[in-house]
Amino acid sequence: MQDYVIEVENLSASYRKTPVIEQIAFKVKPGTLTGIIGPNGAGKSTLIKTMLQLHPSLTGEVTFFGKHYKSVKKRIGYVPQRGSVDWDFPTTALDVVLMGLYGKIGLMKWPRKEHKRRAYEALEKMGMATYASRQISQLSGGQQQRVFLARALAQDADIYFMDEPLAGVDAATERAIMKILKELKEQRKTVMIVHHDLQTVAEYFDWVLLINRTVIAHGPTDKAFTKENIIKTYGGNLKWIKEVERRVVHSVQ
Repeated sequence: MQDYVIEVENLSASYRKTPVIEQIAFKVKPGTLTGIIGPNGAGKSTLIKTMLQLHPSLTGEVTFFGKHYKSVKKRIGYVPQRGSVDWDFPTTALDVVLMGLYGKIGLMKWPRKEHKRRAYEALEKMGMATYASRQISQLSGGQQQRVFLARALAQDADIYFMDEPLAGVDAATERAIMKILKELKEQRKTVMIVHHDLQTVAEYFDWVLLINRTVIAHGPTDKAFTKENIIKTYGGNLKWIKEVERRVVHSVQ
């Protein structure tokens, strides 16, 4: 079995000549659920986009299963931030999920029964099967997020990247998403998630990657998600650091 499914070495990227991530380096083991944690502007989304070649890198190398992204991209699923999607585009929930299967369907080809069955099954897992023919613009924010998670599930990838999948969703949707993500982990899938709520980190993730332009800490949650590392990551500017500390201490007892 391969020791690491993701290896990042000396990765740097910028926007308009302004450095956003610098000398990022870490390795990820298979079957882990990792929270990517850091303040606004820390480069969390840029990190994912650069790893997936959606944003150019300045330096560094990223490999998946020991290979470069283009040769294994069918094994990798990506869920972008909900705010980056044009939800007014005239398409149904089922069509959105089927878009995740184009690599298997092939360009200029119509989806077959097996593809539609897989798409329906993914929608059903996310509690959205009854909304399959609904226009995505008519769905609530939480429902839209469930549809995008269903699209990723339909891909049956080995690695999943998700950019704040829990942002702005209701409690029921958050529970449903976390249930699915933990099931993926149990299936030895590898999941990396940009997450903003420090109070749920210890409950949701078994590994964390704390970044603020560069890696502050990376490792098992009970070892890396400490008060000291949180302060280093956020610069100590946390009004509720005592509450976070209390939860961290409680979660590792």
